[in-house]
Amino acid sequence: MSSQNSASGRSSPLVPMGDFERNSMNQSRMSDSSGGGYAHSEGASVVSGSTVLSQLRGGSRARVDLGVAPAHHRKIRIPRDDDAIVGDVLGDVDDPLLAPTSKLYIWGTRIVVEDVQKAFNTFVTTFCADDVDEDENAMLMSGGERVEIDLSNPYYMEKLRGINMCEVPILNLNLGHLRRFNEALYKEIIAYPADIIPYLDVTINDIFVQTYRKELPTPIEIRPYNVEVTKNMRDLNPEDIDQLITTNGMVTRISPLIPEMNQGFFQCSVCKQTQENIVDCGRIEEPVHCPNCSNPYAYQLVHNRSNFIDKQVIKLQEIPGDAPTGQTQHTVTLFVHGSLVENVHPGDRVCVTGIFRGTPIRVNPVQQTVKAVFRTSIDVIHFRKMDQNRLHEVNDGCYYTDEQVNKIMELSRKPDVIDRLVKSLAPNIFGHDEIKKGILCLLFGGCRKSDEDGNRVKLRSEINLLLCGDPGTAKSQLLQYVFKLVPRSQYTSGKGSSAVGLSASITHDPDSKGVVLQTGSLVLADNGVCCIDEFDKMNDSTRSILHEVMEQQTLSIAKAGIICQLNARTSIFAAANPIDSKWNKKKNIIQNVNLPHTLLSRFDLIFLVLDPEIEEYDKRLAKHLTNFYLEGDKEAEREQQLDMAFLRDYIAYAKENIKPQVGVKTADILIQKYLEMRYQGAQDSGNITAYPRQLESLIRLSEAFAKMRLSNSVEEADVENAYDLYKEALRQSATDPATGRVNVGMIAAGTTDGFKKQTEMVAESITTEIEHRKGTVPLQKLFKDIRTVNKMIDKESFDEAINLLIRQEMIAKNGDRIRYIAKKTQ
Repeated sequence: MSSQNSASGRSSPLVPMGDFERNSMNQSRMSDSSGGGYAHSEGASVVSGSTVLSQLRGGSRARVDLGVAPAHHRKIRIPRDDDAIVGDVLGDVDDPLLAPTSKLYIWGTRIVVEDVQKAFNTFVTTFCADDVDEDENAMLMSGGERVEIDLSNPYYMEKLRGINMCEVPILNLNLGHLRRFNEALYKEIIAYPADIIPYLDVTINDIFVQTYRKELPTPIEIRPYNVEVTKNMRDLNPEDIDQLITTNGMVTRISPLIPEMNQGFFQCSVCKQTQENIVDCGRIEEPVHCPNCSNPYAYQLVHNRSNFIDKQVIKLQEIPGDAPTGQTQHTVTLFVHGSLVENVHPGDRVCVTGIFRGTPIRVNPVQQTVKAVFRTSIDVIHFRKMDQNRLHEVNDGCYYTDEQVNKIMELSRKPDVIDRLVKSLAPNIFGHDEIKKGILCLLFGGCRKSDEDGNRVKLRSEINLLLCGDPGTAKSQLLQYVFKLVPRSQYTSGKGSSAVGLSASITHDPDSKGVVLQTGSLVLADNGVCCIDEFDKMNDSTRSILHEVMEQQTLSIAKAGIICQLNARTSIFAAANPIDSKWNKKKNIIQNVNLPHTLLSRFDLIFLVLDPEIEEYDKRLAKHLTNFYLEGDKEAEREQQLDMAFLRDYIAYAKENIKPQVGVKTADILIQKYLEMRYQGAQDSGNITAYPRQLESLIRLSEAFAKMRLSNSVEEADVENAYDLYKEALRQSATDPATGRVNVGMIAAGTTDGFKKQTEMVAESITTEIEHRKGTVPLQKLFKDIRTVNKMIDKESFDEAINLLIRQEMIAKNGDRIRYIAKKTQ
C-alpha cells in the first residue's frame, strides 16, 4: 500500500506502523458499518451533535461512481492511547465502551475520519459565498420554480434549503470554496476521493436530518467540481490514478443505457439460504460456503432480485483548439452512473470532474492473469457545460437575474436595437452590415413548427447562409466568429471533409467488439451551427449529404445493418470561393461557383463578398484597421458597441423565451411580398422569379427580426426588414449579368434567361446547318462551321444546344457524330 501511495503522489504521510499494524495489513478492507453508512455505532466516526433520527436511518446507498462499496472503504482503526489497548488493530467494535478510545484512519494515511467530518461540518454550516455560481443557477430548479439563495446566510445551508424544497438529493460542492476555507481538507479530497467523499455524504445527510428533522427518499450525494488545476487529457499520467481530476473535452459518442449490478442476491440451491453482496470496484464476491447447510459452491445468483443501476460509456475527445500543433486529438473513456446518465449528448463541450482510474488488461478474458499495461478511464462525478463565452443552449436551464432581464428588456425597447446588434457583431470586421444582419438572423433563428393533425410534418426554423466572393474578404473570419460563439457548433473545411465525416461512419467498438455508429459533424452540430469553409472544394458525394439535412433536418443512415434516421437540426453557414480565384462579374453565380443549383436553392440567404476596388472604400477600411492600434479611438468605438457577454445573454434569452407568431395582417403582407417577388419579372421575360421555398425563407427571416426586438408577434416592420434583406441578397447573388435583372430561377433551376435564349438560338443555327446534309456530321467540324457564322457561340452553349435537340428528338448522336432525323414540330 505504501508503494501505491508514493506512486500516486499522495500528500498525506503514512501512519507509523508497529508490529501489530503490519501483521494486520490483510485487513485493509475490513467490514465496518460506519464506512460511508448513515447509521453509526461508534462515536469516533460520527459528527458530534448528530441526532438519534440520523442514526436510525440504516445503511447508505453504494456510490457506484466512486467505485467502492460503502462497507469496504480503505480504513484502519488505531487506539488513541497505545498503552490503553495492547494487541491487534481493532476491527468492528461491538463494545461501545471501546469506541471512544480509538480513531478511524483512512488506510495508509494520517487522515482521521472524525476530523474530516468535523471540518466539513464546520465548512457547510459557516461558509458564506460572495456570489452564486452561474452554473449553479439551474441546479435548484424544480417544476419551473427556483429557490433563491440568500448570500447573507451560509451558502451550503441555503443549498440544503433548496434541496429540502425541491427534493433533489444532489449537492454540488465547489472545491474553490473549500480551498479558500480549508486547504488541507481540499487536498485530502483530491488525493483520496473514493475514501473521503462517502464520509462527506454521511456528514451532509446528518446536517440535513438535524436541520429539517426528516430524511429524503434518496440520501444526498456530494458532487465536487472546480478542481484548482484543469488538466489536459494528454497530461494525465500514473500519478493521477485514483485521484480527483478535472479535464475538458467534447463528447463524440455515448453508449445506450447499460444495467450494471450494484448488489447481487444469492440463494443456496440446497437450503434456500439467501445472502446479498455489494459490488466492490466492479467485482462481486460470490459466497463459497453456505453457513446454514455447509455445502460448498451451492449459491446461485438470482438476477431478478439483484439491484441494478444505470450506466453509460462516453467517449470524450480533446477539443481541437487544445491539441498541440501537428498532433491528433486524444480521447478518454468516461463511465457515468445513476442520475448523471443522459446528461450530455454528442457535440457537447463539457468540463468533467471524476476519479482517474487504471484497470489492468487481461491476457485472456476468461483468465485472471493480467498484463503490466493498464487501461485508463474516468469515473465521472460531475458534468459542467464549459466555455462561458458561448451562447447558452435552449432549455439548458440558464437563469437570468432580474437585473439582467431589465437590462435586456431596456435594450429591446430602443428603436435602433437592430443597428446596435449589428455594430456589436464581429466589430473587428469592417463593413458588411447586411451580411452581419443575415448572421444575426441565423443566430436568432425562426420558430420550429409541426403539423398539429398528427402527421408530424415539421417545418425547419434554422436559417442557412452562404458567402461567396473574392479571397481575403473576411469570409473565414466570420465563420470562425460564429463557431466560437454558438454552442454545439462544428467547423470543417470542404476539402478535408468526406461524406462519412459529415454524416456518420460505422466503426468497431474496441470494448464491446460490436458495430457502432460514429456520428459526424452535421449530427454533432444538432441544434447548433455547422460552419463549412471552402464549400466549393467539396466533391459531389460529400455535397449530396447536405440535400436532406438542409431541408428535412434529418440524416438517413443505412449501413452495415444499421438503419436509422438521425436528427441534424443545424444551420449551415458556408463560404465558397470562385472557380477562377477572382470573381468574374460577367458571369453569374452558377458559372462563378462550382456548386449545383439544387444545393444553392436550399440557402435562405446568399451574399457576395467582393473587393470593390474603390479608393474611398479602401481609405475607410485602412482607417478602421489602424484604429485597432490607436487606444483613444478604439475606446470611443467600444462605447457604441454592446458588451460581448451581454450580447451573448441577449441572443440566448431571445432564443429561449421568445416565440413570435404570424398574425392575420402580417400573413397578408407576407403573401403580398411573395407575389410581388414571384411575378416581378413576368412582364419582361415571362419567367417566374420566386418559388414557395422563398416564401418560407421570408417567414423565417421575419420571425428572426421579431426575436431581435423580443416581440412575440411578427409585425409589419419585421416583414419589411426581412424583405429588404432578402431582396439585397437576391440582388447580389441572383442578378443575371446578361440582362441585369434578378432571376431566382437561375438559382432554382441552374440556368438564366439569357443563357436559355442563347441555347435556343444556337440550336436553330445547328438545325439550319445540318438539315440538308446527308449522313452523319462530326461534332468538331460542326462546331467550327457554326463558329464561322457567329463568333459569339462558345463550347458550353453549343453542347447545351446539342443536348436540347437530342431531347426534342430532332437529332441522333452516335459517339462524336450526329445525324438529322426529323423536323421540329410546332
